[in-house]
Amino acid sequence: MARNTALLVAAAHAVPAGTWLAGPRRALFPALAGHGRDDHVALTFDDGPDPRSTPRFLDVLDELAVRATFFVLGESVVRYPRTTRDIAHRGHELAVHGWTHSRPWLPTVARDVREVTQAARAVRMATGSEPQWYRPPYGILTGGRWLAALRAGLRPVLWSAWGRDWSADATPRSVLATVRRDLRGGATVLLHDSDRAAAPGCWRATLAALPALVAECRVNGLEVGPLADHGPAGLIR
Repeated sequence: MARNTALLVAAAHAVPAGTWLAGPRRALFPALAGHGRDDHVALTFDDGPDPRSTPRFLDVLDELAVRATFFVLGESVVRYPRTTRDIAHRGHELAVHGWTHSRPWLPTVARDVREVTQAARAVRMATGSEPQWYRPPYGILTGGRWLAALRAGLRPVLWSAWGRDWSADATPRSVLATVRRDLRGGATVLLHDSDRAAAPGCWRATLAALPALVAECRVNGLEVGPLADHGPAGLIR
């Protein structure tokens, strides 16, 4: 009996984590892909705030007249409150990426609940805004992290297109080409404004790709904006 219980607990923890793979996500939890309005693309960034790189993204987004959603790490919010506030002051949406950028393979439900709640509180304290969304590091949405999001009043959302912009060989051309494979109306695009959990300096490729990415969306009649504008009253199907 104890063995069976342990197996059930492990399955409840690990099975949902398979949603980071596009196939299981589309088949089992399609809402996690963040599909929104057919005339809109949600632009999202993970792993900040980072005072070395995030302000450069904010400047380029200002030039492009685009607002986005930034999934931030709680410990970085506390460490860099000025950069966090700047994201909000420039009209962008802040969401929760966790407290640290860790891989949660062992069941740690109590810690998950504590850290996600702590990260959401850090965003509120820094900006005065209430985060709506949660995306776990690496997109590994374990059972514990799913529960943690619900306890914190956050809606889990992953992505439907990404740029594979975390690698050392990423270039503006490769980032754009990779996003383009799944770029269509209603897409949620995952990019990174920091190299905290990636190859040093890889964010530069993403930054350079942004103008072409936004231009391509607009040529195709797609508005680019944050998750909050991705559907009626922010509701994503």
